[in-house]
Amino acid sequence: MAVSTTIERRTDRHLYHRVSRTGTYGFLSALPLILMYEMLVVFANQDALTQVRVGAEVWLKQLFALIGSAGLATFGAAVLIVGFAIFWYERKRQIPLRPRFFLWMILESAVYAVLVAVIVSGLVGAILTIAVTGAGVGTLQNVASMDLSLKLALSIGAGIYEELLFRVILVGGLYLLVRRIAPGRRIAYAIAAIVGAIIFSWVHYLGPYGDVFTIGSFLFRFFFGLVLNFIFLLRGFGIAAWTHALYDVMLVVGFLG
Repeated sequence: MAVSTTIERRTDRHLYHRVSRTGTYGFLSALPLILMYEMLVVFANQDALTQVRVGAEVWLKQLFALIGSAGLATFGAAVLIVGFAIFWYERKRQIPLRPRFFLWMILESAVYAVLVAVIVSGLVGAILTIAVTGAGVGTLQNVASMDLSLKLALSIGAGIYEELLFRVILVGGLYLLVRRIAPGRRIAYAIAAIVGAIIFSWVHYLGPYGDVFTIGSFLFRFFFGLVLNFIFLLRGFGIAAWTHALYDVMLVVGFLG
């Protein structure tokens, strides 16, 4: 009996590791984040003339507008249509849907979020030979004066839309492009991850709402993006999105301060 139970657990873990990387689990695990983000944005902006939203979401809408469509409803519908299309397509692979796997994905992401804070801050501190913490050079420099509800909304929104833009579209696209000329998958992974991390860090300083450039913040975002890139490439969109969102939420509530 004990041997049988051990085998079943190993099989379960192997199945979880395989299916949690799929588009099906990525899409379904992202739905609660999208719902929480939209609810918090509406609540936090209820007295404002214009809504404050995540920059990556705005950029995605602008990209979407280039093909002749714009607006929150149209963009949201497109995201859902693509997500359900992926879900329907992957049903052919008979991917089992296990509710406990979604909980495992959140727990795995929470572990990664803490490890990202410790490892990335340590790397930046070692390079600069000074003590650098995530709160000092993290991804939310411009929201310090905002209400907590809006901070939480932007934290969750960053997990969804920055991962969709920078990981799925940018890094995923770079990987497919480099894979055509790279001699192996690992080299393609590395090139896509590094180039994507540079771009991810650089864009945070663009535009009128961009942060003031410092070498510490640039390095932090580069390593932060690099780790998320590898999480996305190795573990899929869902875990990358939850890792990013949980990291930002932990930062906002002071857990990583």
